[in-house]
Amino acid sequence: AHPSARRTGEGILKWHRCFDCGQQFHGAVEVALGWACWKTYLTRPETNGTRAQALAVLGNALQQNERPDEALPVLEANLALKRRYWHDENIILNAQGNVAACLASLGRDDEALVLKRAIYNKRVATLGISNERTILSGCNLVNSMNQLNLHAESISLLREQLLPAARRSLGADHGHTLTLAQTLGVALVLDPEHTRADMLEAEKTHQDVVQRRRRVFGPAHPAT
Repeated sequence: AHPSARRTGEGILKWHRCFDCGQQFHGAVEVALGWACWKTYLTRPETNGTRAQALAVLGNALQQNERPDEALPVLEANLALKRRYWHDENIILNAQGNVAACLASLGRDDEALVLKRAIYNKRVATLGISNERTILSGCNLVNSMNQLNLHAESISLLREQLLPAARRSLGADHGHTLTLAQTLGVALVLDPEHTRADMLEAEKTHQDVVQRRRRVFGPAHPAT
């Protein structure tokens, strides 16, 4: 990896997280700080790690505040920069993931699916199926599959790979595991070829997820 890619940079965190309360900025404030961050480091060389992070801060701020049309060229430029100067596979995959999420926000689900599938396969090959990053990439992938009505493929991936790996490595009560279980339940219901057994499984899965979330996160948590 490029040496500066391993450093946080000159206080880059201050541009997207409040040091007093620890919360991430949001809304117009986050977007304004994203632009200010980029303008602060724009004149540095392309190989500068802080400059690269500033570009990502801007792209993510635009994406997270429902401005994907503005975010996409920024995130694509960030990905191109990472590919040109950084050779850390994880850094590149993270940048690809941001582009994929932005494409999905723009309704370009077919393109997003291609990227998410490639990211997941690369994570499996380099980190193994039970790594948390791999599981998160898989979760993003099945969400895109369901968005494109590829429910049978989503169900197969969840049942055969993702859920067993998440339960084994993260535990049945982990947030990612519960999200995957909920996604399976939704896919089972939406699959036009679902059977009565599938519907019973979906109902049982939903009940289990709700009970676990209430026990782990409490009844007042939004997810419950």
